[in-house]
Amino acid sequence: MRIKDLIFSNFYKKPQAFGLDISDASIKIAQLKRKGDGFKLRSYNRVSVPAGIMKEGEILKDKELVDLVKKAFNEVCGKKIKTHYAVCSLPEQHSFIKIIQMPKMDFKDLQRAIKWESESNIPFSTDEVCLDWQIIKPVKDHLDHFDILINAVPKTLINKYLEVLHSAGIEPVVFETESLATIRSLIKEEYSLKPVLIMDLGFNRTSFVIFSGYSIRFTSSIAVSNYQMISEISDRLRIEWDDAETLKFKVGLNKEKDNGKMFNILLPFLTKLTDQIKECVSYHNQHVEHEHGCVGGISKIILCGGGANLEGLVDYLASWLNIPVVLGNPWINIIPFKNKDRDIKDVPDIYYGESLSYATVLGSALRGTNFQNFQKYVSDKSSTN
Repeated sequence: MRIKDLIFSNFYKKPQAFGLDISDASIKIAQLKRKGDGFKLRSYNRVSVPAGIMKEGEILKDKELVDLVKKAFNEVCGKKIKTHYAVCSLPEQHSFIKIIQMPKMDFKDLQRAIKWESESNIPFSTDEVCLDWQIIKPVKDHLDHFDILINAVPKTLINKYLEVLHSAGIEPVVFETESLATIRSLIKEEYSLKPVLIMDLGFNRTSFVIFSGYSIRFTSSIAVSNYQMISEISDRLRIEWDDAETLKFKVGLNKEKDNGKMFNILLPFLTKLTDQIKECVSYHNQHVEHEHGCVGGISKIILCGGGANLEGLVDYLASWLNIPVVLGNPWINIIPFKNKDRDIKDVPDIYYGESLSYATVLGSALRGTNFQNFQKYVSDKSSTN
C-alpha cells in the first residue's frame, strides 16, 4: 500500500526490491530475477519468530525483531541480496478495505472528494490512518461513476514497522496489505471474470479474500489457525508438538487412518472454516449485482498458507460447500507454464507444498521486479503526526 508518494530521483537505472513478509510466526524474504518471459527465484529465506515478539501483527519486542530481520536478510538461500529496498506486507487484521462509488470527476477533485468520503466509510479518523486508494478498472467500461478501492492502516502500526526495518538497515519502498500481495501471487495476471474466494490458512489466523474482475471485493479473517490445530492434536493425543505436526499432515482428514481420531479432533476447526466461507459467499451473493460485468457467484475456492497442505482438506471443503476447491499456485505469474501438462510441483528451489506458505511474500517480490511503478514511502511529520 502506498502511504505517501514521492517519486524516486537520482536512482540507479535498474533498481530492484525484494519481498518481505513479517508475521507472528515467521519472517519470509523472496527476490525474483527476470528470466525470459517470466521470473526465477533468486533469493529466499524463512526465519521463525519466537512467541512473544509479535502478537496479532503488532510488534512487542523491537530489538529482538530487528535481529531476526537481519538474520533473515543475511542468511538467504540462493544469491546474496544486494539491495536494501523492500516491498513489505502489512497484517491483514489491522487494515480496512472497502469499495466506494464516486461520481466521475477530474483527478484533483477526486482526491479531495475521496478524503471526505472516507471519513464516513472507515472506522477510524482519517488523521489516525494512512489512507490509500485506487480506481478499479471496470470489466466493461460503461460506468457513469468510479468504483474506488480504499485501504486504511493505523499510522502507529506503520511507524512501528518503519522503526524496526530502518534499524535493520532495510528501506521499505512500498507497504501493502497481505491480501493485495497474495492476490498478485495466486490470480493469473490479477484478473478473474468469475469471482473467486481465497482462503489463507496461516499459522495464527485464517484470512478470506473475495476477488473478481480486477479487484478485491471483500476481506475477513478469523482466529482459526494451523497453530491451534497442531496444539489441539498435541494436547489430545499427549504427544510432542513436532510429532503432532507430522501426524496432522500425514493422517489429515482420512477417517480410515487411526480410527478417525485425527478427523474428530480437527472437526470443530473445520466447522468454523466452512461456516466463515458460507458467510463470505452469502455476503458476495448479496452484493454481486454491483460487480459490473463479473459472472455469477463464487466460481472456486483457492487455498494457500501453511495449513493448506492438510491431507483431505480440499475434498472436505468441496463436499460441504458444493464449490470447486483447489490448492493455489504461487508461481502462476512467475513461471510461464506454456505446457499445460507441466507439473507445478516441479518448480525449483522451494517444493510446491512449502511454496503455499510463501504466497504473500512471492506476491510482494513480484511487485519488487517492476520498480518503475514504485513510489517511495516517506515518513514525515505531516504524514505521521
